[in-house]
Amino acid sequence: MATLIIDGNSYEIAEGTRLTTAIEEQGIDILHRCGGNAKCTTCKVTFNSGEPEAMNDAEKAKLEDKEALGDYRLSCQCICEGTMDVNVLMTMTSTGLDDAGPELSKTI
Repeated sequence: MATLIIDGNSYEIAEGTRLTTAIEEQGIDILHRCGGNAKCTTCKVTFNSGEPEAMNDAEKAKLEDKEALGDYRLSCQCICEGTMDVNVLMTMTSTGLDDAGPELSKTI
């Protein structure tokens, strides 16, 4: 099991779960407007600790395109492992949108 910490609350998550999915499963209305394809950056998070070292090509290309490499990560491209303490940056509530985005596939 992995541990996900959000706003000081700790949750046990199955290792290998997409981070966006794990966040949603805790009742947080994180955005994922492109459906988890590293196209929109609405699922961005920052890490207090436990940031994955690995970054796939799609995430790296999008962050470089946005000139945001090192500023945040795309939770739709991160897999839960170990202990991850994250800050969710965009939610339906904070943006006023009425839809988080299309359902995510289980795999990246």
